[in-house]
Amino acid sequence: MGGPCLLLYAYLRSPFLAITVLGFVTVEVVLVCVWRLVTMVRRGTVFTHAAFRWVDVVIGAFVAAAILIFALGAVLAPGEAVPPGMVLLVGGAGMAALGVALIVLVLRMLLAQAVARDIEAARMQAELDEVI
Repeated sequence: MGGPCLLLYAYLRSPFLAITVLGFVTVEVVLVCVWRLVTMVRRGTVFTHAAFRWVDVVIGAFVAAAILIFALGAVLAPGEAVPPGMVLLVGGAGMAALGVALIVLVLRMLLAQAVARDIEAARMQAELDEVI
């Protein structure tokens, strides 16, 4: 039961496994970076330049995940392994991952503005302390 079907699509096993494992790696990278950012928030050091490294890695992981999703769609597209609508849904998931990367990029820009304002406020406080 199902023997010939498994042999027919055996060529998909290796690329699917590689894409799945790399996908899990991107999820783990995002989780570690978010954990580090939450730790920085708890310590009150998130509005420093050190936070940019973790945010940049999150953006890169989401872009890598989108590329992996598009690669999965490319692997599944030829032949009759999956219906064409499923390939279209996989492409939509890749676009969603790119959308999340874009949102995180906008949040990074807001973090950069907040860091700049924090540095400016510290400078102005130091000037005020000298005057007083």
